[in-house]
Amino acid sequence: MHVLIVGGTGLISTGITRQLVSAGHEVTCFTRGETDARVPGEVSFVRGDRDDHETFRERVADLEVDCVIDMVCFTPEQADRAVEAFAGAIDQYVFCSTVDVYHRPPATNPVTEDAPREPAVSEYGANKAAAEDVFREAHGDAFASTIIRPWSTYGEGGTVLHSLGTDTYYIDRIREGKPIVVHGDGSSLWGPCHRDDVAGAFVNAVGNETAYGEAYHVTSEEVISWNQYHRQVARALDAPEPELVHIPTDQLVAAVPDRTDMLVDHFQYSTVFDNSKARRDLDFEYTISFEDGVRRTVEWLADRGEIDPWDSANDDALIDAWRDSTAAFRDGVPVSDRPA
Repeated sequence: MHVLIVGGTGLISTGITRQLVSAGHEVTCFTRGETDARVPGEVSFVRGDRDDHETFRERVADLEVDCVIDMVCFTPEQADRAVEAFAGAIDQYVFCSTVDVYHRPPATNPVTEDAPREPAVSEYGANKAAAEDVFREAHGDAFASTIIRPWSTYGEGGTVLHSLGTDTYYIDRIREGKPIVVHGDGSSLWGPCHRDDVAGAFVNAVGNETAYGEAYHVTSEEVISWNQYHRQVARALDAPEPELVHIPTDQLVAAVPDRTDMLVDHFQYSTVFDNSKARRDLDFEYTISFEDGVRRTVEWLADRGEIDPWDSANDDALIDAWRDSTAAFRDGVPVSDRPA
């Protein structure tokens, strides 16, 4: 099949592009040309900005593709324009959505694909949910629609998350045995999935009539606590056992609000997503362990000199302030009130 990837050189889509070629598909990527990714030489490129709609429509009109995989649709307006551009011209539209469409905290775990989506966890999630609705409405008339909802995806081309975001200084702190900030008591759950495993589900959805009109989770099957997460990162890097400094989420948000957007929207919640539907219909497999994936990701970053030094953020000041405040609290409790 001839597959057009809108995107094609990002974190997940680079893996999709490579695997589509390996599976024997003809692949064209529509990109702005701003990301340098290593993809097979057989891949064709069309340059442009999808938000320049007239140019976008003109440049894809003559491509004669069978399937579109859209990795960079973030709003219902973009989805509307995509339907306009491809209605009646393709067989299938695969939309990369997100588990952020769901309400948090979830009513039950594991979360299934029919879980409540309102209110969404963030504006990003609400926009993705609205875009999903556009593609669902188009299903059967404009083309067959398939929706895939990844969770926390990492790998070469990305970084390793931590409680305060995506900054790579965290990796150096782990390697150097420096204290690590952990939100809450570290028991909330998180599930990273390597981009190559996520990409495989997208590839297996292409031309798969069972997936027409369906939505799928493609997420980790190695769901771990944040305490386990940091310890596994340390093991992957042959680093010392990390010293984990637990700070309540609300205190982190109050102290460093400019660094806690991901914590507020995502990390603070315990969630487990049911992948059984993707395993059944898309042959989804979780094949790359978190420790192996971390090693690969950090090697990729190190080769490019993209790991910041451990002291490039104010984590030590944050940790010192928290320790001072907890010591003051402890010392302020009368000795007679303390347990024997």
